[in-house]
Amino acid sequence: MAVKKYTKADVVDSLYQKTGMSRKEIRTIIDLFIDEIKDALMRKLVIELRGFGTFEVKVRRGRSKARNPRTGEAIASHSHGIAAFRPGRELKQDVWNITDESKLSTKND
Repeated sequence: MAVKKYTKADVVDSLYQKTGMSRKEIRTIIDLFIDEIKDALMRKLVIELRGFGTFEVKVRRGRSKARNPRTGEAIASHSHGIAAFRPGRELKQDVWNITDESKLSTKND
């Protein structure tokens, strides 16, 4: 069974129905919000959204003996940053009982 996706367009439509703001304004606000998150991560800041979670950049150390998983070829990898997300306590509790068998309801059903 394919996993259903909830896209930015779905979020825009949902907020449009809830607020009555124009779709263009909502899309602009969402894009600005995402840009703020990206900019803060690029400055190595931790973004804490209480009740949701925390975004941060973690640095992975490089290795001199890494392998390309596709070819098995030995390669060297350099240290690099990764964007990490840690869910907050409320989000963890909200999704705790979701299982593969549970029926997830979406607004697109």
